This record gives sequence, C-alpha cells and structure tokens, in this order.
Amino acid sequence: MVSYNTTTEVPTDYITPSFPSLYWLIGPPDVVQPAFLYHIRDIWRFTLFWTIIIFEAAHLAVALYAVVIVWWGGRKPSSKAGTGRAAGEKEKREVEDVGEVKSGGGLGKLKVLWIVPVVYVVVAGVEAVLAGSVVGLMLGAIYNAGGFKMSTWIPFVWSIISVLVLILSSFSIQGGL
Repeated sequence: MVSYNTTTEVPTDYITPSFPSLYWLIGPPDVVQPAFLYHIRDIWRFTLFWTIIIFEAAHLAVALYAVVIVWWGGRKPSSKAGTGRAAGEKEKREVEDVGEVKSGGGLGKLKVLWIVPVVYVVVAGVEAVLAGSVVGLMLGAIYNAGGFKMSTWIPFVWSIISVLVLILSSFSIQGGL
C-alpha cells in the first residue's frame, strides 16, 4: 500500500507574505525567494486583490475606448471640397444639417461623457468582489483540503482567468447547422 503525505504543515516561522509578493520564477535557487500562502484567509485576500486590480484595469480600458469613440463621433465633421458649385452647396448644406444635430444633442452627450468610466469602475468593483471572493474561497478550500501550499502566483493567474471568462461571456456565441 502506497502512503502519500498530503498534509503540508505550516512552518513555525511562517509570516504571511505582503501583497503582491510575486517572485521571479527563473533563476538560481539562492536568488529566487518563493512566497507561499497556507491559510484560507490569505488565499482569499490575495485572489480578491488581484481580481479587483485586473477587473478594474480591463473595465477602465474598455471605458476609455468607449469615451474616445463617442467623443470622436460627437465632433463636427469637416467639409470637403466638392466638384462644381452645385455639388459644393449641397455638401455644405448636409454638413450644416449634421452640425446642427451634433451641436444640439451631441454637446450635452459630450458634457456627461465622464460618467462612463465612473460607471464602469463601479461595476468592475462589484463584479471583482463577487468573483474574487468566490474563486478565492474555492481555491482556499481546495488547497487546504489537499494540504497544499499555494504559490502567490496562483491568485494572480486565477484573476486573469476570471477576467478572460468575463470577456468571453460578453460575446454572443451562436452555433448550429
């Protein structure tokens, strides 16, 4: 009968590493100083912090992209030189019509554009707290049940996985024949 040692005892001199405590994985053993997590609370905390950071960064990037697109679309179009007098007058009239619409309703739209990043950051925070807590507690329970020590890289990787799942779930995937 084979006996496996699945219980990793917490070292007596163990101190919870400070956040983020990511260490360089490649190098000589005397240079690489690995950091490990043993307690569920520490695993949950690291996963929660990394998830908040990664979610906020992803949502902020998307919000800034949305602001740039709306701001760029809210500008008045420049008039182009037409061929001939009749074509130039018609083009000028169209530009003026578009300019009236853009300056009337569009100016108000541009004034409140700062709300978009704020809303995205708040939504990202709520999503990150929920996802980070669930994933962190599951990781902590699994690692403690197995008696394993956890590298500080694992919460970081799982936060990236969480944001990738969020991005993937935003697409409408339709299949069928």
